[in-house]
Amino acid sequence: MHWERLLLSERVGVYQKSSGTGADLRSEFEKDYHRIIGSSSFRRLQDKTQVFALDKSDFIRTRLTHSLEVSSFAKSLGQNIARTILSNRLDEEFTWQHKSDICDILQCAGLIHDIGNPPFGHFGEEAIRDWFQRKLPRLIFQGKPVSEVLSGRMRQDLFHFEGNAQALRQVSRLHFLVNENGMNLTFPLLDTIIKYPVSSEEMDSLSEDISHTKMGYFYAEEPLYRQISKALGTENVRHPLTFILEAADDIAYKTADIEDAFKKGFISYEKLREELVLAKEAAGAKASPSLDPVAMLDHQYENAVNRGAVNKRLYAVQNFLVRLQSSLIFAATDGFISNYSRIMEGTYKKDLFYATSAQWVMDALGDIAMRYAFLSRQILSMEVSAGTILDYLLDRFVKAVIDYDTQIPLSMMNQKLLRMISENYRQVYHIQAERAATQEERLYLRLLLVTDFISGMTDTYAKDLYQKMNGIV
Repeated sequence: MHWERLLLSERVGVYQKSSGTGADLRSEFEKDYHRIIGSSSFRRLQDKTQVFALDKSDFIRTRLTHSLEVSSFAKSLGQNIARTILSNRLDEEFTWQHKSDICDILQCAGLIHDIGNPPFGHFGEEAIRDWFQRKLPRLIFQGKPVSEVLSGRMRQDLFHFEGNAQALRQVSRLHFLVNENGMNLTFPLLDTIIKYPVSSEEMDSLSEDISHTKMGYFYAEEPLYRQISKALGTENVRHPLTFILEAADDIAYKTADIEDAFKKGFISYEKLREELVLAKEAAGAKASPSLDPVAMLDHQYENAVNRGAVNKRLYAVQNFLVRLQSSLIFAATDGFISNYSRIMEGTYKKDLFYATSAQWVMDALGDIAMRYAFLSRQILSMEVSAGTILDYLLDRFVKAVIDYDTQIPLSMMNQKLLRMISENYRQVYHIQAERAATQEERLYLRLLLVTDFISGMTDTYAKDLYQKMNGIV
């Protein structure tokens, strides 16, 4: 792969240029940024869960604040990596303009990497998958089980529903503003958010290649993926910037989860330090003196004492995580540069922390967050509530769309339910359905119409809709 082609500022369609006399001096990637922040789908992230579903605390992160953090880390990583490539002359074709474009793309990619996630965090994705796995075989369309009408690929799309794949669909289809191309973002940006360049039938959750462990696009968006990857020369492999985006995401959520868990009282300062000590001892020789989170935490506590901080433990944890984030950015930079040739060849199969001084630290942070936050009684009870809401909404709306847009008349209630779905989403369905060659494709698109509707909901909207539909005022 070559940067000149990887950063090709092409789009599916071109918006009509303004007839004004002023020249637009923005690059194509800078235009992407303005299209994103002005979109309703980006604004809705402010009321979508990162970890703590339906939480009323104002200090807990949402998808919006998380996305802003990822955007910041991704741009910083891009700057570090690009500067290193230039100063060490790792790639004679790499230019200062490439550095600028990379930073703009990564900043945008961080903003939209979670834009397709449904309400209630990653649990929302699991709940949608679980619903289709349990109930798709029970649904009937024209006398046959829906699971028999759909092709294997279509079934797998639903069984392995992914927020990552929905993100591509959200920005390229569902943000219907000017035309059917959605936000009409540049190809390099779209390719960067495709973490898994495989279909639902090609994915392998046990694969050693991290880019194959989940699906990256729905059957409905495969032509778009093929167009993008062919233009950029990334067919069936990750865009190099995807590794950087993923590292930024990992840094953001793994450090944020610890801070949020601490502030919620799920883990104390003493217990956090104890867990880091145990993880360091388990890492043994892999624990490098250049990245010692225990020493960093101790140092920040000493600073809290010396500066007379009112809450010494809070001061220590917050400042420790900020310093740790900086160290992790340098570790990810080292991971990219060390594997530069394989990344550009499309043969690198791990994340950027693999075999670096930060690998054990990232593993430890994830393990601590899982045991002290994700498996806590509060999180589990919230997930049960969220599961009840999503299960009900899928029950009602999927059944309502089965016979939609066919010669079979809809019941009065199903007609009302259909009208509750966003007009934009229904318009997108009809555009795609007109091009569908078969009845099974149109049925598949109707099922996506429901996942589009539900994925676009905020936590509050989903909860309120559930209550209204059940007569709870």
